Amino acid sequence: MYIAPRFHTNQSAVVKGWIERGDEVTFISYYTAIIEDYSYIKPIVLGFSKWYYPIDWLYVNVIKRHDPGNTAFKINHGFPPILRIRKVMKTQKPDLVIMRDRTLYTIVANLFCRRYGYKAVLYNQSPLWDRSPKQDFIHKLVRKMTPEKRMTPVIGFESEEKQIEKGSYFVPFVAEPQMTPKEKKYFIDNKIEILSIGKFEPRKHHIMLSGIIGELSKEIPDIHLTIIGEATGRLQKEHLQEVKTYIKEHRLEAYVTIKINVPRKETNEYFKRTDVFVIPSTREMASISQLEAMSFSIPVIISDKNGAACYVEDGQSGYLFKDCDREDLKEKARLMLSDRDRIKKMGEESYRKVCEEYTFQNYYQAVMDMLHS
Repeated sequence: MYIAPRFHTNQSAVVKGWIERGDEVTFISYYTAIIEDYSYIKPIVLGFSKWYYPIDWLYVNVIKRHDPGNTAFKINHGFPPILRIRKVMKTQKPDLVIMRDRTLYTIVANLFCRRYGYKAVLYNQSPLWDRSPKQDFIHKLVRKMTPEKRMTPVIGFESEEKQIEKGSYFVPFVAEPQMTPKEKKYFIDNKIEILSIGKFEPRKHHIMLSGIIGELSKEIPDIHLTIIGEATGRLQKEHLQEVKTYIKEHRLEAYVTIKINVPRKETNEYFKRTDVFVIPSTREMASISQLEAMSFSIPVIISDKNGAACYVEDGQSGYLFKDCDREDLKEKARLMLSDRDRIKKMGEESYRKVCEEYTFQNYYQAVMDMLHS
């Protein structure tokens, strides 16, 4: 059983892996999103306590109406429907419950796991190598009320100031191999196709990337960028308009194309035509789209502060650029786009990494090692 704010499409490969092994999977979510792939599982959406919804409306529409991240308030602070959670858990009787982040939902679910004897594991994206946890009363209490064992897909960086907390384990993201280097058709119509995927928020740096592609087009004319993004909320739609205005004012229509709210199944068609994948965003706990690109034999350019930077070997399967550093991103893009043989070679390395380290079997073995440690 998984318990998380929502079923994210990047969890499809994991769910598919369990099912193909012959296991049964239940997914409980707080809410749903517009763009998701329910090919392998339909989540049980439990929502929140009816008493919480007025609080959420007040926070989103009044207190933090200008904050792009206001909708995340409910993830940590939304009070769960206790009786509904209890009913589903008692009906399913799970052997293992994997719950996302230390939230009120997780605290309630973990209390039921302890009461009924279900094994529980916390899943979050805080690095494996991290600073010592805070020792004040509130943080200690929350840790005590949530699962002792924690799995994370982020390794982080080893240093003297950091450590691996007892009970923490690395369990990798999963990506199914999609297209071998031999099957991959690079440079269709003699163009270098660049792809970037991310919600339309300022921190995703769509404008910065568009400007860089515009400048590099003067040196490398046969390049084209496609931006696929979600724009469902008011603030996302407003930023989308800012991106469109920038592209028009700088006459980049021939080099930058925007696609909005593209369904998961259609996204794979874009990956098939892509030569280089770029994640220019900042404050990214961990992304999985770089692995999806790598599964199609595509090299990746990603921020060095992205939690998922550990999945890309700098200079081998792609490049890491200094977070929020426009000039460094431009230089790494220039290095990649100016050498088509390098793109192919790095694409081959990307595919190899996925096949050897990031399949469901790697995930399953890591989970089993964690449970039996």
